[in-house]
Amino acid sequence: MNGWSVHFAPLLPPPLLAGLALIAAVLLGLMIWHRWRGAALRAAALALLLAALFNPSLRQEDRQPIADIAVAVVDQSQSQQTGNRPARTAEALAALTAQVKGLGMELRTVTVRSGLDAQGGTRLIAGLERALADIPPERFAGAVFISDGAVHDVPADVKPLAAHGPLHALITGSKEETDRRVVIDEAPRFAITGKEQHLRFHLDDGAGQPSAPVAVTLRRDGGTPETITVTPGQSVDHAFTLDHAGASMIEIEAPALAQELTTANNRAIIAVQGVRDRLKVLLVSGQPHAGERVWRSLLKSDTAVDLIHFTILRSTDGMDPTPSSELALIPFPTGELFGDKLKEFDLVIFDRYRMRDVLPDLYLMNVADYVKKGGALLVASGPEVETPESLYNSPLTDVLATAATGTVTEDAFRPAITGQGRRHPVTQGLPGGDADPPRWGRWYRTVDVKPPAAGAAVVMAGANAAPLLVLSRQGEGRVAELLSDHGWLWSRGHDGGGPQMELLRRLAHWLMKEPDLEEEKLSARQQGETLTVERRSMADAAGDVTVTLPSGKTETVKLQPAGPGRFTGTVPVAESGMARLSDGTLTAAAGLGNGDAREAMDVRATATVLAPLVQAAGGGLFWLEDGMPRILAQAKNRPMTGPNWLALRANGLSRTLAVRELPLFSTLLALAALLLALTFMWHREGR
Repeated sequence: MNGWSVHFAPLLPPPLLAGLALIAAVLLGLMIWHRWRGAALRAAALALLLAALFNPSLRQEDRQPIADIAVAVVDQSQSQQTGNRPARTAEALAALTAQVKGLGMELRTVTVRSGLDAQGGTRLIAGLERALADIPPERFAGAVFISDGAVHDVPADVKPLAAHGPLHALITGSKEETDRRVVIDEAPRFAITGKEQHLRFHLDDGAGQPSAPVAVTLRRDGGTPETITVTPGQSVDHAFTLDHAGASMIEIEAPALAQELTTANNRAIIAVQGVRDRLKVLLVSGQPHAGERVWRSLLKSDTAVDLIHFTILRSTDGMDPTPSSELALIPFPTGELFGDKLKEFDLVIFDRYRMRDVLPDLYLMNVADYVKKGGALLVASGPEVETPESLYNSPLTDVLATAATGTVTEDAFRPAITGQGRRHPVTQGLPGGDADPPRWGRWYRTVDVKPPAAGAAVVMAGANAAPLLVLSRQGEGRVAELLSDHGWLWSRGHDGGGPQMELLRRLAHWLMKEPDLEEEKLSARQQGETLTVERRSMADAAGDVTVTLPSGKTETVKLQPAGPGRFTGTVPVAESGMARLSDGTLTAAAGLGNGDAREAMDVRATATVLAPLVQAAGGGLFWLEDGMPRILAQAKNRPMTGPNWLALRANGLSRTLAVRELPLFSTLLALAALLLALTFMWHREGR
């Protein structure tokens, strides 16, 4: 851009020049008033003199226009992938790019996807602010949002953002859209096992009036479906009871409407963590010994444990003359504990128990029956196995996987994790057990037993690789046999100590059938857009797993070893809902989703959210189903929107490439003109 202009560089301060000009004007006025000769020449001379003091010059500048910058904020969230929104988005961006280029402006595109941070949702405003951080304010021409309008970060106060310039919105969806969604009103995150819990939900059809009742399906952990009738718009209270601790998945699925946008939000998945109210433990100590207090301290250290400790101090037929009434403040309720109340205990522990008349065979038969019906039993043995009073000579042999030989080995050893133990979740990864020898203290006594029964797992070994910890299933229950009474040495820190608390915790949870400690388990978890399948097994290999996705599509996952007893595989997923897994033996369920519940909550297009911001910024809001608006360039303070058109601000900035300047009164020609005026004035005055 080229052009000439006049510039002044005064030789004196402007106020002084203004004063001189005023004096010259007064003098000229007096000369004209008195009709002095040469007034015109005097005026010309004074004018030339004042002009010289103002030092005028002619300047020519070569300028290059600076392109204004517009921003297109493109919504690529999950809700933007429904219907014909992707096509409309692509067409609108292409048209916007072409028209902005035709205006001589630069267009910068920012793509925003949902679920990229902990806040979730579609964060278009954050995308715009990132773009504005790199644009000089004087070059910003405006921004255009291409979105379905489901935006989750529009500020309550829109004025600061609107001050940047015109903001426009192109809505990709349709004004007449239908979509049914399952809305969770209230759901527990934790639930006590065995106690009734409640969740509340309703169906939202977006119709504004109640619809006909529909059949809704509920499943827990991918199991047998339950059908209930729900009227859209009305809240439903559903009662459920968890039968195990650990994570449980509850899936709610509603039938699809005709021509609805997506069925992804027709499903809702609630993850509920099952917890036990109290862990009731019955500890029976056969006689006082060094490890008895350790057992008690370990169990009492957990506030969730209700412990009943029963220690037999002497035989009922002993020669001690002390009256029985003086041996205890109250009679110990053995008949009640080992009768009707036995089934209320979560775990029964026999610690170095000797058979005496205190617990008749009938009570021990009750314990064996308790195990077969689903109970949990832990037996810790010691020197008492060398006597006929050993538990291995009692009715409990029906549920014990080993048989004692009647001898005890006294020899120092470090408990070692066996090959089976490295696969079993009770001992797998036990702190200190990965080294050879293990990084924990020594024990000094092992109960000798015959080879365990088939199906039992020897997970720890003692002296001479003899069985030390044996786990088995008996009927519906489980039994753990600790073939040494020296575990307490770890708690006392002897020879470096060991993880007795962790071992006991895992044992108790395995005995009570906690899902996380099952040795044969199939599970899956979503990581981004990938479903990771894990198979835990005591076998050396694992078969393929069939994954049934929410859409009904199936994928076969080949599992690869990922450590002792662990096999994993992955499958890409892009669906929301409940996935079901099966390897022919085990089944499992996993919740799938985009990790962004806010985005999936409502996928209907709307103009309500962006309208306050667009209006405050002087922009326009257009539905693309009505056609793409024309893009214009308008000067600042002009209207930025109208029927079927929107405008970007033309800032008119330019940069100077070259400057040429010609002073008017610093040349000989200007000096000659001034001398000529003075000469004519002198000549006129001299006549």
